[in-house]
This record gives sequence, C-alpha cells and structure tokens, in this order.
Amino acid sequence: MLSWDEFDKEDDELAVKSSTPAQAKAAATLDRLDSAGGAAALEARAATAADSDAVKRAKAALDDLDIAEGLAELEGSAARVAVDEKRMINCRADLNQLVPFKYDWAWQKYLDGCANHWMPQEVNMTADIALWKDQDGLTEDERRIVMRNLGFFSTADSLVANNLALAVYRLITNPECRQYILRQAFEEAIHTHAYQYCIESLGMDEGEIFNMYHEIPSVAKKAAWGLKYTRAISDPEFNTGTPETDKELLRNLIAYYCVLEGIFFYCGFTQILSMGRRNKMTGVAEQFQYILRDESMHLNFGIDVINQIKIENPHLWDAAMKEEATQMILQGTQLEIEYARDTMPRGVLGMNAAMMEDYLKFIANRRLTQIGLKEEYPGTTNPFPWMSEIMDLKKEKNFFETRVIEYQTGGALSWD
Repeated sequence: MLSWDEFDKEDDELAVKSSTPAQAKAAATLDRLDSAGGAAALEARAATAADSDAVKRAKAALDDLDIAEGLAELEGSAARVAVDEKRMINCRADLNQLVPFKYDWAWQKYLDGCANHWMPQEVNMTADIALWKDQDGLTEDERRIVMRNLGFFSTADSLVANNLALAVYRLITNPECRQYILRQAFEEAIHTHAYQYCIESLGMDEGEIFNMYHEIPSVAKKAAWGLKYTRAISDPEFNTGTPETDKELLRNLIAYYCVLEGIFFYCGFTQILSMGRRNKMTGVAEQFQYILRDESMHLNFGIDVINQIKIENPHLWDAAMKEEATQMILQGTQLEIEYARDTMPRGVLGMNAAMMEDYLKFIANRRLTQIGLKEEYPGTTNPFPWMSEIMDLKKEKNFFETRVIEYQTGGALSWD
C-alpha cells in the first residue's frame, strides 16, 4: 500500500542529499546562533542584585507574557502572506507584512509622494506681503478671492486628514495602500501649514479666515456636505464586512476623493493660479501649485482604490450605487458652481463665473468617467487649458517665473 509518509521521507532524504556542504554548515551556524541568542535573552531576564525593586517587578511581569496571545491580537493571520490573499477591504491576511506587493501602483505613489516633498517656508512671501499691504495693489474682487479660498482650504485639508486618520486608514486592509494613506495624511498637514503660513504672512485675521467654514454659506455648505459622509465610518464601532457597510465606505471614498479633492478644490486652485500667472500673489500661488500637484496624486490614488474595490466586490457596484455615485458628483459640482459665483460675482483675472461653471462641468465629466459612469454634461470643453499644463507632474517652467520646479524633494529645489 502507498504511504504518504514514505513520500515525505524520500523528499527529506533528497533535500539532505541536494544541500551542499556549505549550505549545511551555514544552517548549523544559524542553529548555534539561535540557541546562543535564546540563552542570552533568558540570562538578561534574570534578576540581579543590582536591580531595583521596580526593575525586578518589570522582569517578573514579563515572565507571564503570553506570546501567542499577543500575536493573536495582531491584524490578520500569523502566516506568511501570499499576493493572492491581499484585498483592498475585508482582508484577513497579516496587515503588518508590507511585501509582497499586490498593488504596485500604490507603492509607486508613496515613493512619488516622498520625492515631491516640500515645506511652506521654502516659498518667499515678500512680494505677496508688499502687494497685500498696498491699498492699490489688488482690486476688491481679487482680495475677496484670496480670502475666500484661504478660508475654505485652511479647514478643508484638515477635514480630509481627519477622515483619513480616523476612518479610512483603519478600513483599508492593504499595507501598501496604507503606506500611501499615511503619506497623504502628512501632506494634508503640510497643506494646512501652508495656508496658516500665508494667513500669518499677510497679517490676516486668523479667527475670521479659519471660521469661514462656519460663517460663509458657500464655504459652510461644502464642508457640511463632506462631513455627512464621514460620520458613520468614523465611529470606532463601524466595521466593513457586509454589503451595507462596504457601500458606506465606498460612498466615503467617492465623497472625499472624487468630490472634495476632485471637484471642491478646483475653483479655488484655478483662481489663485490665475493670479500667479498675472504676477500677483506669486508666493501664495506657488504654494497652491505645489498643493495642486499633491492633490492630483491623492485624487488618482483614490480613484484607483475605488476601482479596485469595484473589481474585487462587483456586487457593490449595482445600479443603485451607480446612481448614488452620480448624484454625489453632480451635487458636488453644483455646490462648487455656487461657490464660484460667490467668490467671483464679477469678471476678474480673465475669467468669470460662467467660464468657471463650464470648467467645473468638464471636471465633473472626468470624475464620472474615471469611476466608470457616463458623462452628464456632454460636449463641455475646458476653458482653462493652462490648468492641465500646471498639473503636469513632470518638469515645467513655473508660470510665476521665480524658479524652475524639479519635482524632487524640497531640499533639491533650485532657484534661478
């Protein structure tokens, strides 16, 4: 009768025969090191006369440490992870094992984000300060644009960071994606720092600016719309694993990546960067250009995550979810159109609210198609093609002609 034990025995014998003397010697050396290391660790645990009572209690407490119990508390199983076991949500593989990568694009975005590192203090604000203090330096329409946008962005990036740190990170069950989420959260902190740096440099009323999301209706509506999508998943008791909770997470990702970062930021970016192209508020505009570069990567990452969840969980992307996602993007577009009209009641900087509305509809079409939905504003074109040039993540000449930007680390930025 055939015995599997015999096969195992033969395999073991073959393995021994196939190992070279050098390999056998190396294995024996490792065994001796393991044995010596274990003995040395136990010796270190032994109480000595030199130990204080507190040190002795600490060592004694560690004698009762159950390693198996500690490992059980780690996320996922304790086995080595195979690529096929990794999933974007509801994964039970060990989340503390970064490799092997399943989503190489997530790791590449993390590396790109690190290479793009910058800090607000690198940007010279001298010309901006002089222009802001000059009563004739900017028109009232231009001042309104600067203040409204600093008011919205100064809290918007904090809302995004809170959503990432308090909810999304915990619920995305892939380590390379989590690695990028941590980088993104840090970048959101840098952006909030940048707005504070601008506000402080220009001598603005910090209370007025940072409270616009409470006090200015067009700003408050956008903040309130985003916050309603983070309430459920920010509950520490919230967990994915059912179609209903998985859809709740998907809604949040669409709200924050496709709408907050993908639509709500674009009116303000266009307005401030248009000022920079006219050699006005060039320091503020340069920081917004860096921020736009970061946000473009955040957006692309979020869309990749959303689409990967759809691929792995096709049952979530049903007709009702598609309709809901479409409505979310259309609602966000409408709120941004209203924000554009509030910040720009008259034509300014070579643009007006009607042109901005066309641009936002163009952006909305892109967001819809990026997650597999049909365009809702057919025939809409981009009235600001220069914005596409600014978002090019390769090397480009700064529109404000203060430096050539190499998208490297902040310390590598070279001044003309």
